[in-house]
Amino acid sequence: MIPWLGNHPVFPPVSRALRQPNGLLAAGGALTPDWLLAAYRRGIFPWFNDGEPILWWSPDPRMVVFPDQIRITRSLRKTLRNAAYEVRLDHDFAAVIRACAEPREPGGGTWITPAIQAAYIRMHDMGYAHSVETYMDGELVGGLYGMALGQAFYGESMFSRRTDASKIAFVHLARFLEQRDFRVLDCQMTTAHLASLGGQEIPRAVFVKMLETLTREEMPPARWPQNGAQAPWN
Repeated sequence: MIPWLGNHPVFPPVSRALRQPNGLLAAGGALTPDWLLAAYRRGIFPWFNDGEPILWWSPDPRMVVFPDQIRITRSLRKTLRNAAYEVRLDHDFAAVIRACAEPREPGGGTWITPAIQAAYIRMHDMGYAHSVETYMDGELVGGLYGMALGQAFYGESMFSRRTDASKIAFVHLARFLEQRDFRVLDCQMTTAHLASLGGQEIPRAVFVKMLETLTREEMPPARWPQNGAQAPWN
């Protein structure tokens, strides 16, 4: 059994999370800024389907990318150098989260419910949630969004409407984070796609311990510069 949370953003220790399903920690609470900030500082995030109560997770192991260790394949590097694209940061956050919420297959569902969208749009308005967007021919074709606290960025979801569009956004994000002295990019769940970009698994206890330092001193939340990390991809 998992605990039902009370009226204040207080979570049980992540060590109490279930092994199956991996990382399920608690239910209840709210999607307000105080709850979300308290959760992310502890390595916890919300993930639930429409019609379910809010479920909070902290899986073990945790997949992360260290921004200076991102893996760029030869073909992706060629795309970064030669493709006609533009990357913007925080230009149209609402469009990115709506695109991420689109079902991946006909008739499919999404965990990015209207309540989730409204909560993260609010966090974006406050300067905590950010988007990275890939445009081709003036059209939004890929991107991602997530949360930034201190020197940690927590990736939430990405989408792609053209080949490599989300990867372009991801590597630009990693370069931007490296230049801003962010130390870790949290990927939450392990996937082959993220592993191909440099994702690696670390024990949850190590990740949570890192966050105690990385989120201790926060930069004031603010919108990111739209031109992002503009650097040569040699």
